[in-house]
Amino acid sequence: MEEELKNFIKVWVSAIISVSYCYYLSTRIKVGVFRLLSVLPVCALFLVLPLFFSSVHFTGFTAFSLTWLANFKLILFSFDKGPLFPAPPNISHFICFACFPIKRQQNPKSQNQLPKWVFPIKVAIFGVLLHTYDYKHYLSPTVLLFLHCLHVYLEFEILLAPIKLLLSIALGCDLEPQFNEPYLATSLQDFWGHRWNLMVPAILRPAIYLPVRRITERKVNSDQALFLGVLATFLVSGAVHELIFFYFTRESPTGEVTWFFVLHGACTAVEVAAKRTSFVRRWKMNLMVSRLLTLVFVVVTGGWLFFPQLTRSGMIERLSNEALFSIDFSRH
Repeated sequence: MEEELKNFIKVWVSAIISVSYCYYLSTRIKVGVFRLLSVLPVCALFLVLPLFFSSVHFTGFTAFSLTWLANFKLILFSFDKGPLFPAPPNISHFICFACFPIKRQQNPKSQNQLPKWVFPIKVAIFGVLLHTYDYKHYLSPTVLLFLHCLHVYLEFEILLAPIKLLLSIALGCDLEPQFNEPYLATSLQDFWGHRWNLMVPAILRPAIYLPVRRITERKVNSDQALFLGVLATFLVSGAVHELIFFYFTRESPTGEVTWFFVLHGACTAVEVAAKRTSFVRRWKMNLMVSRLLTLVFVVVTGGWLFFPQLTRSGMIERLSNEALFSIDFSRH
């Protein structure tokens, strides 16, 4: 553990130095290809940094924050787009917005805030879930799949929420929530676009969806361009997840997680196109039914394509063991 902490410090000091270089040098280079060339060495470094860890949590946080989000932010920054444009007022703000999964909130009052007691309840549920794994041999595969889905969501939100709170205080501004109660999603579009891991669509929309749709509209009609834009976005997300799974398992990609996102991309694109038809606009599904159908589809397809590689490699078990170790460590 001590060695992991040392590596964590070294990796993040390297990241801060690299982003500082982007702030001081790259901002003085003309927007476009030349600025992109100046940030590419940093992007290459961020691809390597997660390999310095054996801890699932350190690997996952570094891969998500730096390899995925920071790299996309810096590429968009090269063309004066994305969360780093306009450039934050000082280097500390630039480092925080580049390195961490945060985004300045545009309309703070428009967000529906749940009561503050909901988060402690989620923490308590997560604690019970960790101890439930002691009895996993007595649980059916269906129950285990549900627990795995719940585990990923709760741990992700519980880890990111304190970071968002601390950075919001330090930066003196409101930040977008990372999650918006995804279990309340009424459709795949609602789930992926407005509720689950909101920093990802905020990055992939300007980086992948809009450019692909703008290019394809020259050759095909608007609906086809929308389909291709959505599919390309999910395909990129799947490829990045394959990379993150490699960091976790150190095993060759199986393609399962890519197919998970391709399936969801195709279904989301079809759903968006269907919503534009007069028939669907007239037909209103019961809210509880639509939520249940969305949740069942995500869980079932996740059990089919997303979780198998993680369970085969023992990553879910490693996640729970590390979480329990951290809880015990904090008590002493």
